[in-house]
Amino acid sequence: MILDNKVAIVTGGSRGIGKAIVEEFTKNKAKVYFTYHKDDAAATQVQDSCGAVPVKCSQTDNDCIEKTIASVIQDNGKIDILVNNAGITSDHFLMMMAFGQWEKVINTNLQGAYRWAKAVSRPMLSAKTGIIVNIASIAGLVGTAGQTNYAASKGGLLAFTRSLAAEFGPKGIRVNAVVPGFIETDMTAVMSRQIKKESMEKILLKRFGKPEEIARVVLFLSSDSASYIAGQAIVVDGGLSATTV
Repeated sequence: MILDNKVAIVTGGSRGIGKAIVEEFTKNKAKVYFTYHKDDAAATQVQDSCGAVPVKCSQTDNDCIEKTIASVIQDNGKIDILVNNAGITSDHFLMMMAFGQWEKVINTNLQGAYRWAKAVSRPMLSAKTGIIVNIASIAGLVGTAGQTNYAASKGGLLAFTRSLAAEFGPKGIRVNAVVPGFIETDMTAVMSRQIKKESMEKILLKRFGKPEEIARVVLFLSSDSASYIAGQAIVVDGGLSATTV
C-alpha cells in the first residue's frame, strides 16, 4: 500500500471530502489523525469505520493545533503528511454580508491552513521531508456571486500554496493544492434545484463529482508517485473551468 508507515493529519475529516480522504489514506495503510469541530457522533463513526484517530480541534484555536502536532510527534516521532481540508461557507451578497461572516470564513479557511502549516513546519523542516496538500475550490479560480468571502479564502489558499512551495521545496517538502469543483457534499446538498441544474449545464461531464474522486487525487499527491510535483493546483471539476478560465 502506497502510504504504508506514513503518519497523516487531515483537518475537517468527519464528513464530505475530508472523510473520503481519511478513508482513502487508511485504506492505503497510513496512520491517520483527523480533526473535527462539533459533531462527536460523526467523528466516532469515522473512527469506527476505518480506525483513524479523531481530534476535536477548531481551526481558530492555535493552542489546540500546536498541542495536537506535539502529541502526534510524541506518539509517532514524525508527521509525514498534512491535508488542509477543513472549511466553511457563509454566503451572502457583499452589500449585505456582515463583517463577522467575512471574518469567520477567512479565519477558518485561510488562516486555519496557515496555523496548521506553521505548526508542522518545524518537524517537517527538521526531518527534511514532508507533504502538504491544501484543498482549495474552483470558487478561488473563477469566483462565485454571493461567495466573496469563500472565494477570497480559497483564492488566497492557492497563492499560499505556491508561496509555501517556494519556501519549502528546497528543504524537501512538497506543497500542492487540489481544486475541487461541485462535489456531492453537505455544502452542495443545500443548493436549490435550479442552481444545481444551471451548474450542471456548465460541467463538461454533466454531473457533480464524488468525494472519493477528490480523495484519490489527494492520495496521489501524497504518495511517491507524485515525487516531482510541487507548487501545483490540480483542478478536479469535471471540466467546469475548461471554458471559463
